[in-house]
Amino acid sequence: MVDIEDKILAITVVKRNGKKVDFDGSKIAVAIKKGFDSVATEEEKKYNEKDIQKIYQKVIKRIDKEFVSKDIDKIKIEEIQDLIEEELKKNDYEDVYESFSEYRERRSASRQAFSDEKKMHKFLKSIESLGLKSASEEDSKRENANIDGNSAMGTMLQYGSTVSKEFAKAYLMKKKFAEAHDAGDIHIHDMDFLAMGTTTCMQIDLNKLFKNGFSTGHGYLRPPKDIISYGALAAIAIQSNQNDQHGGQSIPAFDYYMAPGVLMTFKKQFKQSIYELLDFTDFISFVNMDKVAKEIDKLTSIEFDMNIFESIYKDSREVKRIFEKAYDTAIAKTDRTTYQAMEAFVHNLNTMHSRAGAQVPFSSINFGTDTSPEGRMVIKNYLLSVDAGLGKGETPIFPISIFKVKEGVNYNKEDPNYDLFKLSCKVSAKRLFPNFSFIDSPFNKQYYKEGDFTTEVGYMGCRTRVLGNVVDPNKAVTPGRGNLSFTTINLPRLGIKHGIITNEKTDLNGFFEELGNLMDMVKDQLLERFEIQCSKKMYNFPFLLGQGVWLDSEKLKPNDRLRKILKHGTLSIGFIGLAECLKALIGKHHGESDEAQKLGIKIIKFMREKCDEYSKQYNLNFTCLATPAEGLSGRFTGIDKAIYGRIKGVTDREYYTNSFHVPVYYNISVVDKIKKEAPYHEFTNAGHISYIELDGDTANNVEAFEQIIRIMKENNMGYAAINHPVDRDPVCGYVGVIGDICPGCGRHSGEGVSIEKINSINECCR
Repeated sequence: MVDIEDKILAITVVKRNGKKVDFDGSKIAVAIKKGFDSVATEEEKKYNEKDIQKIYQKVIKRIDKEFVSKDIDKIKIEEIQDLIEEELKKNDYEDVYESFSEYRERRSASRQAFSDEKKMHKFLKSIESLGLKSASEEDSKRENANIDGNSAMGTMLQYGSTVSKEFAKAYLMKKKFAEAHDAGDIHIHDMDFLAMGTTTCMQIDLNKLFKNGFSTGHGYLRPPKDIISYGALAAIAIQSNQNDQHGGQSIPAFDYYMAPGVLMTFKKQFKQSIYELLDFTDFISFVNMDKVAKEIDKLTSIEFDMNIFESIYKDSREVKRIFEKAYDTAIAKTDRTTYQAMEAFVHNLNTMHSRAGAQVPFSSINFGTDTSPEGRMVIKNYLLSVDAGLGKGETPIFPISIFKVKEGVNYNKEDPNYDLFKLSCKVSAKRLFPNFSFIDSPFNKQYYKEGDFTTEVGYMGCRTRVLGNVVDPNKAVTPGRGNLSFTTINLPRLGIKHGIITNEKTDLNGFFEELGNLMDMVKDQLLERFEIQCSKKMYNFPFLLGQGVWLDSEKLKPNDRLRKILKHGTLSIGFIGLAECLKALIGKHHGESDEAQKLGIKIIKFMREKCDEYSKQYNLNFTCLATPAEGLSGRFTGIDKAIYGRIKGVTDREYYTNSFHVPVYYNISVVDKIKKEAPYHEFTNAGHISYIELDGDTANNVEAFEQIIRIMKENNMGYAAINHPVDRDPVCGYVGVIGDICPGCGRHSGEGVSIEKINSINECCR
């Protein structure tokens, strides 16, 4: 064989651009190896070096026989690749052949995309728009509400995003997926991150990070020792993890995670208060402070029986009084410090940046069920800090707060955290947050284990939910897991194609057949993306995996493939515009008609059952998502309007309705809207949310606000929120409920404010 290789060294290889280079057999071997590696998994090492060598030797012999022996002194790159494919197929390496062939097709499409003059012109125009237009003029600069598309770093990210999307469509995915996306049949979310293999979102287990401290890549942070550092490190963890993912960050049990910090702070304050009070008396020399410190260090709660110190103060009423006063002082100082920590946490998450400094982290926290004195102190002070607002009294957007409602914990008057549920309603009625999740809804409660907060449902602020786990039912938990990726189906288009609005009669059989086919394609696209994610290494995600944030990632070795841990995440198939779909199918949406409601439930149930089938077939967590509207609904509507024209009730607006929601323009009572939307929460196990829109100042009617939350809970919603007007003072910028007088600047309605007063306000708020 060496002789053959020596002979063919004289042959010249012609590259695609016409350039001629010397023959190099090692490059052929590497190409073949990549083909075999592309189908390798950790669970099953099907092939080894012998298989690679087998194909390599056969290809070399073919080159010698078909080129060198015939005195042909040139061979094209494409001809070598053809020989590799032929030998793979001939020798029954069918899976390697398919992978190698698809790789060639993608490379070819990529080259075509960037060499075609018209496509390149269009691409350069989109780049030009990013650089020369403002966010108000260019849709793509507003795609992510967290990114300032007008800033230098924001624009730089948009450049990278634009290039990355085109690269992904041309090179990283099958042609049919890219075409379906461009045509508006589906929307592949976060396509610009496909090449990086990042995952979407995360429910961060802070206990895991706090136990031994963690590294951000630029320095090691010690385990926190008080509530101030607990809050600061929680914000840093959110900021650091967002750099490894393309979605948002959530903390699933904020109160439980922060509670130990409260206890640590109390112990410090209690020791200090005892010492300071004794220092003003003659008793300090009679008290063994080392013994006091040891007893305090043993405390497991800020509430305890003071008699544990009886052996220290038994001979003196005055010393006992000092201990009692020291306790009250320590509690008051701990409470104040906890408020300051929560205030700093809120301010940090509305000002700190990630991703090259262009984006405030999309953050969420879940809380409300820790009934310990420490947990209650965290919940109370967090809510009070949200109520107070930011520096100028503005309503803080982040973190999106989610209060977890649970009977026996905070729902009924006799429940230990009922007062905190009342406070959460009061704050939300003023500040829009917190939103509310409901642990007792059957699809959430089925995973709940008494006393185990990891089995409590946690939501991302946007709606994403992860809890069930077909891969390992023993790990059906919230912390350490998240969504891997999701793709959304354009339901209104299917309704238009098969509905009465454009046909003589509705063709439901055709509708469900096409919906099923479309879901099959999306499933394949998600699996293709999953393989890209699994091909990455631990070092690609230094915080998410390197610091053990993702479930079981601490067990990874540096060169392990990621399938063994990413399998715990979710692959989600979403939908948008159910209302317009129903309108197109039968002439009415589910807010208008019980018939439409039954059909709507049938459609979403069908999607959920298909996802469950995929889960069983692939042993992966395929889930059904109620996709939010945001920019996507406008994209679909624009394409469909161009194809089908303006169809009343379907394409005659600038957007499709959010997921399964009753359209906001439709006049419906609060109770009826809740009853219409609640059944869909059960089927959308990847995530869901319902909004109720109220007029007027809800802060003046908290009882009515609470009653709506109760109706949501009793109708088995999973996650919901109440929207109401929030004012903004045009002079000082205050955002919140404004009556006759602005709380920010004291300005009466319609009154002007002098430049001097504005400057004074700004100075005070710095």
